[in-house]
Amino acid sequence: MATKVTITQKKTSDLSLLDKATISEIIHMALSDHVSFHQISVVHGLSPDQVKQVMRKNLAPGSYRAWRKRVRQFSDQRATYK
Repeated sequence: MATKVTITQKKTSDLSLLDKATISEIIHMALSDHVSFHQISVVHGLSPDQVKQVMRKNLAPGSYRAWRKRVRQFSDQRATYK
């Protein structure tokens, strides 16, 4: 008989409740070209818009714009990217 595995999500609706270690992990995951918004959502319970808010608040403006440009370019090239 197959065992069903469930992944528990952390529901985070208020971004101000995130500690520095969690924010650092979210930023690290978001900057990685190998981690999708869906994977961040599974681990931390954040929507893509919330991830963008975290990135905008914690990155320098130029770094945030460069990250968004890279994410947009990759997503235009591959349907499954972020």
